[in-house]
Amino acid sequence: MENLQGKIALITGASRGIGKAIAIELAKEGATIIINYSKDDDGAETTLAEIIALGGYGKLYKCNISDYTMCKEMIDHVIESFGKIDILVNNAGISTIGLFMDSSKEDIDNVMGVNILGAMYLSKHVLPHMISKGKGNIINISSIWGDVGASCEVVYSSSKGAINLFTKSLAKEVAPMGIRVNAIAPGVINTEMNSFLSKDEKKELEEEIPMGRFGEVDEIGKLVAFICNDSCKYLTGQIIKVDGGLI
Repeated sequence: MENLQGKIALITGASRGIGKAIAIELAKEGATIIINYSKDDDGAETTLAEIIALGGYGKLYKCNISDYTMCKEMIDHVIESFGKIDILVNNAGISTIGLFMDSSKEDIDNVMGVNILGAMYLSKHVLPHMISKGKGNIINISSIWGDVGASCEVVYSSSKGAINLFTKSLAKEVAPMGIRVNAIAPGVINTEMNSFLSKDEKKELEEEIPMGRFGEVDEIGKLVAFICNDSCKYLTGQIIKVDGGLI
């Protein structure tokens, strides 16, 4: 099935992990994929190669989304090149692990800059175009820690809490213009972000999860593809947890 045939999707942080999985799943549904990334050239090229191998089409765009001007330039470039942006997935995210009192100003600025400001910048720049078309989808990738908080990930949790309220508030503001805004809040997912966990720590976490395992990136990707489908056109302002029953 190609329910997103003809759609243009911009996905941030799509060189690996959840972002890569989202890019691949949307490509399977027929969307043209703009793969945004900030540093990982090889990873971005791999994502693109996998999309092409599936018979899909995509382009790379390297951009630091914590930079307001660069975000505008990327949105303008994509619209100039493809004529539109139907789907914006604000997936890019970073984290630091440690006591909050040991966080540097740079740590705080970097996490907030990517995780919340980047999503705000891109959404702001894409909205006039979406509104002019009378339709559009913005999906923010949050986290269950944005709901309940996580010790030693205070800044990250705070950024995701902000994403949740940004999602709900913006959804109410732009719904009359035909724009849908939702967020997905993953639980513990098998990604590089969790690679620091020891074997014992992973086992302990799995035992806390009712489904007894970590989530997989393709499970998030498939949900994003479903939300982007017109069959979900009444869904907006929601924070959807995907955590195996943990929270």
